[in-house]
Amino acid sequence: MDIRYSCNQRDFKRYTTEETRNEFLIENLYVPNTVTAVYSHVDRMVTLGCMPVDEVVSIDKGIDIWANFGTHYFLERREVGIFNIGGAGSITCDGVKYALGYKDCLYITQGTKEVLFASDDAKNPAKFYMVSAPAHRAYETKLIKIKDAAKRPLGALETSNKRVINQFIHPDVLPTCQLSMGMTVLEPGSVWNTMPAHTHERRMEVYMYFEVPENNVVFHMMGEGNETRHIVMQNEQAVISPSWSIHAGAGTSNYTFIWAMGGENQAFDDMDNIATTDLR
Repeated sequence: MDIRYSCNQRDFKRYTTEETRNEFLIENLYVPNTVTAVYSHVDRMVTLGCMPVDEVVSIDKGIDIWANFGTHYFLERREVGIFNIGGAGSITCDGVKYALGYKDCLYITQGTKEVLFASDDAKNPAKFYMVSAPAHRAYETKLIKIKDAAKRPLGALETSNKRVINQFIHPDVLPTCQLSMGMTVLEPGSVWNTMPAHTHERRMEVYMYFEVPENNVVFHMMGEGNETRHIVMQNEQAVISPSWSIHAGAGTSNYTFIWAMGGENQAFDDMDNIATTDLR
């Protein structure tokens, strides 16, 4: 497991491009029959990827649970949200099997002991993207299909940011301890996300960009609003955003991204907005 320690905004101002990428960028999430895991000390969030090809893969494969978490199994004191961004697949939770198609989501509650991933077709494997947060009680494991997500249209083509926010793991859809997750889909001709920019001092966030066309990139903006930096991101890469950092981006094409938040509250609109003309 890759462990990332907290970085403060004062030191961040002196980071080189390489240091910024090493600290916040998450690459190579989907390795055949493997679980990739990055533990961030920012709100103790864990970002994971799993691409089962011709094996059934456990969520704890390659992770020393006791050494990393001090628990007997991964979800003993955690909850997790999982999206499938690949071919059809399934997740089995303590013997109950859930089928996930493209862009479907599964919330798994705290206390689930066994989580197994499988693909329906080895030639078109599932790609499971996951974010896990600490949890204090059990709720209900629930499958949320893309059609059942709460839809929130925003933006306009005139400002190059027409998009739909799909809220999956959200208080309007189901109860959780602290984890919130959703998927934002930009329409063709739109490239900006989360602009005007904002921070939320009470929550951190992780973005994972996908459906980025070949030979295209996303310029992910981060840092304090008065002294921003950027990370150039490619398809199926994720980025950690501390509470003090903006998290916005512009692509060389339209794209889709999954956002995950954890922290003090689950109020989606609890934001500290920054006027676009105040950005530096």
